[in-house]
Amino acid sequence: MKIKQNQIERTISFVKSQLEKAEGGHDWFHIQRVLNNALLIAKTEQVDLFVVQLGALLHDIADSKFHSGDETVGPNVAREFLMIINVDSAIIEHVVNIIKNISFKGGNEDQHFKSAELDVIQDADRLDALGAIGIARTFNYGGFKNRPLFDPEIKPNLSMTKEEYKASDAPTLNHFYEKLLLLKDKMNTKTGRQIAAERHLFMEQFLEQFYAEWDGLK
Repeated sequence: MKIKQNQIERTISFVKSQLEKAEGGHDWFHIQRVLNNALLIAKTEQVDLFVVQLGALLHDIADSKFHSGDETVGPNVAREFLMIINVDSAIIEHVVNIIKNISFKGGNEDQHFKSAELDVIQDADRLDALGAIGIARTFNYGGFKNRPLFDPEIKPNLSMTKEEYKASDAPTLNHFYEKLLLLKDKMNTKTGRQIAAERHLFMEQFLEQFYAEWDGLK
């Protein structure tokens, strides 16, 4: 137990250092929120908490959005680090598979790996894309990419391929329809679904207010 606790503490230190200058929606605080969400969801699921903690901590260690779309960087960085701190090889493979399969990539792509731990961490990560935090992260990233807030002439594209989704530079508000509002129905766990429903409603209320203010009605 002491060995695992030490490995968790070393992982936290590693992630903090790696993400020190990360974009605000994908920084250490995002990781911390996902970890907290995962631990909450895990209370009602049969999972290996050590795997859940490592997976949550390392799930965004090198997000492909910030590495020219290269989806191999994150898993490789995680694998190398976990080997350095002497995590069991089977657990390393599990965590790496979680990192490879956690993200929403558009195009209705199928996952190639499933586990209860992945379900928990995926829900935890998706919850951080919903509600007040999700709205804040979305506009923060839109500003980071210098995207317009909204353009009524550019409609959301709900049939994008994975490649189109990753390359999209559409207005920030379109992201609500192309991803965020779809997440509620993609949750894996009962706890995740319950929390997602409340956060989803908050986002719908935000959009209603946004459009009213945009049109000068409120």
